[in-house]
Amino acid sequence: MKQPFFSLSYVVVIFLALVPVSRADTALMSADWGKAACDAWNADSVLTDGLATSGWVANNDGRGHKLLHVYRSDCADSPSVELRIADEGAKAHCVYGGAVQNALDLDVDYLMHAKTGHWIEMGNGDYGPMWAMMSFKLKFKGPKMEAMNNMEPFEAFLLLVGKVPSTAGACP
Repeated sequence: MKQPFFSLSYVVVIFLALVPVSRADTALMSADWGKAACDAWNADSVLTDGLATSGWVANNDGRGHKLLHVYRSDCADSPSVELRIADEGAKAHCVYGGAVQNALDLDVDYLMHAKTGHWIEMGNGDYGPMWAMMSFKLKFKGPKMEAMNNMEPFEAFLLLVGKVPSTAGACP
């Protein structure tokens, strides 16, 4: 019996070769994840435009940038990731994402941490920032009233966690 020219195994190999490879091997909240999160931030107009027009990015104590440090609280010795946000061209642009380089000023900057599962739930949009903070799923330090006045961008930031391909099976 003659074999067909395109057997099922050939079709599978061709299909797998055409499927785009994601960067899902990047650990959630690692320095590499921070770089990708910075790029995703800059592609989100709710963050870039909303945080510029509201005055959020300008509240930076004269440093020219705001800092966000985020980490996974259930990972022992988990390093924080730093996102540095600056006003560039009337937009709140992420100018750096990666390992922590600067100390926070909690009068203007933010420190956020949550268990891995909670980060994933927030990134999926299972609940927003208000519920996350009130239920203590998201631990938060920084100017709380400022965050409350920017709830839509705050939610967009939490959804960013679900937009950046990563793996949560291992700690960074």
